[in-house]
Amino acid sequence: MKNNLRFLSFAVLALGMLSVAEAAKIGLVVSTQDNPFFVTLKDGAVNKAKEMGHEIVVLDSQNDPSKELANVEDLLVKGIDVLLINPTDSDAVVSAVKAANRSKIPVVTLDRASNGGKIASHISSDNVAGGVMAGEFILKKLNGKGKVVELEGIPGTTAARDRGNGFNKAVGGKLNIVAKQAADFDRTKGLNVMENILQAQPEINAVFAHNDEMALGALRAIESSGRGEIMVVGFDATDDAVKAVKEGKLAATVAQKPTLIGAKGVETADMISKKQTVPIYTPVELELITQ
Repeated sequence: MKNNLRFLSFAVLALGMLSVAEAAKIGLVVSTQDNPFFVTLKDGAVNKAKEMGHEIVVLDSQNDPSKELANVEDLLVKGIDVLLINPTDSDAVVSAVKAANRSKIPVVTLDRASNGGKIASHISSDNVAGGVMAGEFILKKLNGKGKVVELEGIPGTTAARDRGNGFNKAVGGKLNIVAKQAADFDRTKGLNVMENILQAQPEINAVFAHNDEMALGALRAIESSGRGEIMVVGFDATDDAVKAVKEGKLAATVAQKPTLIGAKGVETADMISKKQTVPIYTPVELELITQ
C-alpha cells in the first residue's frame, strides 16, 4: 500500500512538473485601453491564457508608438516566450517587432499588421471584406445613388487602409464620396470632424466610419445638427454601437469578434511555445449587425 501511495505521489509530482514546464510566459502589448474593442480583445486573451495555464503580462501603449516600443523592451528584459502585439501603427510598430526579432522572441500581431520585421503569425478580421459589407449595405439602402462621407481611422494602420479599400471597392463609381477625412478611431475626433463636414456639405445621405467610436461621435454631431435623416454605419460591434443599432440610431455595424482575436492569439502563442507550426494568417469571421 505504501509503495502504491509513493508511486501515486511521484506521478502527481511529475504531472505538476510537466504542467509547469509547458506553461508559457506571454507578453501582450495593446494599442490602447481607451477603446472598448481593444479592452475586449485583451479580456479574450487573458481569459484564454488562464484557461490554458499560461502566464500573461498586459501593457497598454496608450496609442503612443514610443510607449509601445518601451513596453516591448520592458517585456523583453523581463523575459517572455512569445510577444502578442496589437500595433498602434503598422509602420511605427516595426521598431518594436525588430527589437523582439533581435531577442529571438516570436511575434504575433493582432488586428493590425506590421509593415516590417519578422512575424510568426497575424490574426485579424478580414477588414477588406468588412468594408465591402458596409459599402454594399449603404449602396442597397440608398438604392444605388447618393452622397456619402467616409471617416477614416489612424493613417498608416492596416485596419484603416483595408476597411477603406473594401468600402471604396463596393461603392466606387456608384456613390459620390463628398468627404473623406481621418478621425483616428476616436469618438471625440469623430464628433469634431463630422461637425465640420456637416457645415461644409449641405447634402449627405450616409456616413461610413472605420470604427464604432467614430460612428458614435458622428451620430452625436448629426443629431445635434438636426439632420437625423443621415444614415451612419460603423465597424466593430462594440456594446455601445450594438445598443445604438437596436435603438434605431445607427443603421448598422460590422461585427468583429475581438474576444476571439485575443483568444486565438494565445492559442497561437501556445503552439509556438510547443514548437508547432502556426499559420501565417488566421482570419476571424465578420457579420453585419442591423436592427
